[in-house]
Amino acid sequence: MPVAASIAAGIIPMLTYLFIIWKMDKYEPEPIKLIAASYLWGAVAAIILSIAGSFVFIMFLEITGVQESTALHSIIVAPLVEETAKALFLFVIITKKDFDNITDGLVYGAAIGLGFGMTENIFYYLTYGTTLDYWLFLVFVRSGFSAVMHAVATAIVGAFFGMAKYAYYRHRFILPIFGLAIASFIHFMWNYSVTFENTFYWGFAFLIFATAGFLVSFKLSLKSEQNILKKELKGEIPDEHIKIIISKLRNDEGWVDEDVRKNYISTAVKLAFRKCQSKQRKKDLGKLFELEIEELRKYLNFVNITKEKK
Repeated sequence: MPVAASIAAGIIPMLTYLFIIWKMDKYEPEPIKLIAASYLWGAVAAIILSIAGSFVFIMFLEITGVQESTALHSIIVAPLVEETAKALFLFVIITKKDFDNITDGLVYGAAIGLGFGMTENIFYYLTYGTTLDYWLFLVFVRSGFSAVMHAVATAIVGAFFGMAKYAYYRHRFILPIFGLAIASFIHFMWNYSVTFENTFYWGFAFLIFATAGFLVSFKLSLKSEQNILKKELKGEIPDEHIKIIISKLRNDEGWVDEDVRKNYISTAVKLAFRKCQSKQRKKDLGKLFELEIEELRKYLNFVNITKEKK
């Protein structure tokens, strides 16, 4: 198949998935630059690290006398090495103020996984898509399942990073490791299933189940965010504004000055999250959050006072 077709088949589905997932984060969409950085990490850096890591792992197996095989590499080495390589960037993202919670972790993790899936897919299409029929089969399987597996697995790690950011100190290191173990298991189950003919279709069933788990986790996380907004914004802004912000009506014009509507919504959401986080990390970040909370309140009060005068 032409190179251009393979590259397009690798890029377009992944960017489509990424856009959908980014839009799913309806209360506080993540900055495009951080989403792009996550995607590029998966597409380039994680691929390079995975290749290097696989080489080191194979060297270790040779030293220990274990016979390296394609099946062993696919089932054991690849899940451990690739999931670790993808997850490394989450240690960078978690330090950003925009990384607030589980939803953000799901989005950033999925972006990394989709970037990784894009590069891997292009390689497979160019290397093994020697006939049109087999190329189309590869595009179907890898775009619909293999790359989705990478997104779901790393999204799970991201979710645990989201839980860890404002967790008690003793949990902050355990949670990401637990998430990485689950991601490696998902990767292992997919690779194991598709390696052998008699388990091939079980892999599809497992991945559909894992993807459903990702979507349910996303929905539950958004529900948790909605509850935080209801609770923390009570008394901060008018009740009718809270109802609008947690609904699709927030995109309508007229309920607040249109010149400030987007800033008003983002400031209100950030205030709610910061109030919640200040309670979770009161000992070490409480003072820092208090200053930010007051600045956010000043802006919201200014907008509401201005609207009343009009």
